[in-house]
Amino acid sequence: MKRNLLLTTLVFSGLLLCAAAAQENQANRMTVPTADHSFAMKAAQGGMAEVELGKLATEKGQNQQVKAFGQRMVDDHTKANDDLKSIAANKSINLPTSLDAKDQSTKDRLSKLSGAEFDKAYMRDMVNDHEKDVAEFRKEADHGQDPDLKAFAHKTLPVLEEHLRMAKEADAAVK
Repeated sequence: MKRNLLLTTLVFSGLLLCAAAAQENQANRMTVPTADHSFAMKAAQGGMAEVELGKLATEKGQNQQVKAFGQRMVDDHTKANDDLKSIAANKSINLPTSLDAKDQSTKDRLSKLSGAEFDKAYMRDMVNDHEKDVAEFRKEADHGQDPDLKAFAHKTLPVLEEHLRMAKEADAAVK
């Protein structure tokens, strides 16, 4: 009888600990305002896409400027992604781990191209994408509520602005 009571007490204690951990996890997640959480998700998704498409550019690009830009995307966005993952882990934000349908479609479309045709399409996409990225990161840097995500956006924004400048130059070179 004492053994059953002890076992029941241990099981119940374990359940309470699990419930408390889940509640704490939910509380941590809830401390990140919705707009900041959405920013983190979009930034992670976009960062993953930049790395994947950058790898594609290093393989399929014909123009040396396009290849160099692609490598820069891999290097810079891998670093930014790692920084964001660290922040997200501390806030119990589960970031996406694979490309969404839109980015996968872009990758599939670009994968079918080669040479100058690839260079033009890739750089056009990079200009459009970085214009959106700069706007989103500027908004988070200026108006974000979560101090860590706001600081991440502020730190990353100049890099994205440089990417946009480089993308415009490479786009003009391949037209």
